Amino acid sequence: MVKSQSSTLIRCPVPAVFGFVVTDFVRNYPRWSPEVQQLTPLSSGPLAVGWKARQVRIDQGRRSEADFKVIALEPQRRVCFKGIKDPFEINYFFEPQQGHTRLTFSFELAKLNFAMRPFEKLIRLAVKDGTERVVRDLRLLAERELGQKPKD
Repeated sequence: MVKSQSSTLIRCPVPAVFGFVVTDFVRNYPRWSPEVQQLTPLSSGPLAVGWKARQVRIDQGRRSEADFKVIALEPQRRVCFKGIKDPFEINYFFEPQQGHTRLTFSFELAKLNFAMRPFEKLIRLAVKDGTERVVRDLRLLAERELGQKPKD
């Protein structure tokens, strides 16, 4: 199992950040995660438990395609995505902190296929870098668009 978690403080209230991430997911996800080359909803309507999408990503030169679904959605608190065929799970947690939002992002890869096991250490480093980049990019984008001046 490969797992990583990163957190940041976004200087905007939870309802605004939750809306930016969850309500506007289809529009904003490829913007804070530029590895996502294409995001296609497979379900209609807003994100809800059972909602599905397909993404095409380019990670370190490697193209991958994965279908995923929402497996948990707690308004203003959490959204969780899980790969349908691929063994990954992604969580976004939203915690109020003095009028701002503590955003925690976690990524878990339940298992590595046999061919990837020799590269486990490199994969762990790439996943850690990826979670840190996601929270940084999401914070900068959200603060800029939700009316707060980003702090580097």
